[in-house]
Amino acid sequence: MMEDTIENAESIISKWDLNSSFYTATSLFQHNRKEAQEFLKSVKDLRRAMHFLISENSTSKKLILAQNLMQIAMKRLENEFYQILSKNRNHLDPESVSGRSLGGSSNSDDEDDVQSKDELEIAGDSITEVDRVSELTMTDLKSIAECMISLGYGKECVKIYKIIRKSIVEEGLYHLGIEKFRSSQIHKMNRKDLEQIIKKWITVTKIAVKMLFFGEIVLCNHVFSKSEKIRESCFSGITKEGAFRLFRFPELITKSRHSQEEVFQLMELYEAVFELMPEIEFIFDFESTKAVKLQALSSLVKLGDSICTILSEFESTIQKDSSRTPVFGGGIHPLTQSAMTFISSLADYSGILSSIIVDNPQARTSPLPESYFESLTSGNGSTPAVSVHLAWLILVLLCKLDNKADLYKDVSLSYLFLANNLHFIVEKVRTTNLKYLLGHDWVLKHTKKVKQYASNYKSMAWTKVFSSLPEKNTLAITPEMAKECFMRFNMTFEEAYRKQTSWVVQDGKLRDQLKVSIAKKLVPEYREFYDMYSAMLTGEKNLELLVRFSPDDLGNYLSDLFHGTSTSGSSTSSSSFFQSQGCIPR
Repeated sequence: MMEDTIENAESIISKWDLNSSFYTATSLFQHNRKEAQEFLKSVKDLRRAMHFLISENSTSKKLILAQNLMQIAMKRLENEFYQILSKNRNHLDPESVSGRSLGGSSNSDDEDDVQSKDELEIAGDSITEVDRVSELTMTDLKSIAECMISLGYGKECVKIYKIIRKSIVEEGLYHLGIEKFRSSQIHKMNRKDLEQIIKKWITVTKIAVKMLFFGEIVLCNHVFSKSEKIRESCFSGITKEGAFRLFRFPELITKSRHSQEEVFQLMELYEAVFELMPEIEFIFDFESTKAVKLQALSSLVKLGDSICTILSEFESTIQKDSSRTPVFGGGIHPLTQSAMTFISSLADYSGILSSIIVDNPQARTSPLPESYFESLTSGNGSTPAVSVHLAWLILVLLCKLDNKADLYKDVSLSYLFLANNLHFIVEKVRTTNLKYLLGHDWVLKHTKKVKQYASNYKSMAWTKVFSSLPEKNTLAITPEMAKECFMRFNMTFEEAYRKQTSWVVQDGKLRDQLKVSIAKKLVPEYREFYDMYSAMLTGEKNLELLVRFSPDDLGNYLSDLFHGTSTSGSSTSSSSFFQSQGCIPR
């Protein structure tokens, strides 16, 4: 019976002998799928026959024939394996393969590993023709690989697989535009070029991980499902070099010194690696690909360290700002504008920044007591690390602004400067993602402080003007005393007016609030004084110089305040604004 088995195998195997004069270039598996399966079955039968003859009749001439047939069959399968891999690149592309589930080892028996016709001829209605061909191609590769490995020809099979698939992976990385960079090259790049390369790297790396490398592990696991050792050897040999080079790029980026503005590119890079890490760890889970995982992790850690260094340097830049020139008119300091623009932009990356801060103990430290951050606590009672860090940076800025306020010789102007700058900060928080991180209580707390600064300004800037008018409970005064009061009011009001028209309040809403607040106190008090005492001076010479301002005039003059330019006249049209605010009776 074994001899009959060998003869049957000879009729099938000899037909596909590569050295036969009847041989054609037709692929066995493309020529006739049924015959291909018969070929694989005859090889398995031949192996059983050989084992029987070796144990029962080792001198049989049929054994020599069987050995020759086995050599012919292995060369044919080796050739078929090569042809399928090389000619079906499009059907084994990452997009087709990565759509499959990540299979593991097979449970099929060595005695029953010939795929049935139903398995090979996949239902065409449920999948596309491309997917169908891809499935058949992968099934053929698996059948050949399992047959060759079971017969001791795994080395030849693996060698072919590694050579062809590695070239495909390298070609895929090349077409994605992944270049081999050196640290010196990156160091010489200008900011714009580096930004373009980082954006490109983020895009192509997602494709490489999710399709190229994932597709490769799926194919590897399918073709060599019965041998974990071979799967590991093939996948490692094919992808390790390219993947290591790919994931080393972020680390090379961190070796160059980066400006404050580049922190956002680094955070985008960090976010890309961070999001891909679970897939990287899953795909490169073999011991032999551990270096790839470690490289990706190293890049992630060093990106986080670089980002924290930039944030630390930013904080230090605020603290070390030594400019001694007061901002004209008590306006918004350039440091306030640049710092808040940067901090509010950091808030746009709060999710990834939180991960960086949590993983970096140095970035989490704050010299402030927990009570300072009570308004920042989340629903679970803890204070988000990113909220604490951004609140701390703003506090550092506020402390520096307090120092800047001391540069003004006029105390009232220093309070106006503080009101201006804190109002700018609060508005920046309220109108950006900072409001979600610092919370409503933080905004309310600092809004109250703006009002306190504004109140201090008003008290200091207008005290002389208010005190120039007699108190309400003052006994009747003489015309001479009234003249002195009018002259004193004229002098103090003109001095205040002259100074404060050159002062600046850039925010229109705050500017109007300050003007209205002054007018609501000043105009009624002056009107009462004016109505009571201007009549007794009717006969005085140069009455226009003595009583220079009517109550209605004050509103017009106050409208000129805080525009940053001294003005000699006033706009009568502004009285309607103060009337609408209840400062001047209609």
